[in-house]
Amino acid sequence: MAKFLALWRFNPNAPWPTDPNELAMGMEQMFAKVDNNLKSGEVLEFGYFSDGKSGYSISTGESKDVFRRVFANFPWLEADVHEMIPYETGKEIARGVLKAEAMKR
Repeated sequence: MAKFLALWRFNPNAPWPTDPNELAMGMEQMFAKVDNNLKSGEVLEFGYFSDGKSGYSISTGESKDVFRRVFANFPWLEADVHEMIPYETGKEIARGVLKAEAMKR
């Protein structure tokens, strides 16, 4: 199963409520989504950056699972998603590529 790092940020162009009570209700809905994803194990970790408008999540699954989670928060959040390749796997691949290139010479 793949592991993903999503760097998210609030979309300033989204139609955010201007009424503080409506904004608080919307944020509670977002908190509930995150809580459910953490409880289900789909999201392993979720956090905020100190700028107050962005953060990160670490999750598992397939790219379609991550896409579903990211798209479910459109247009409120934007995200840059990166598949995380474990060090040992990356090292093995890099060595294989380097060895193949060396054999061509």
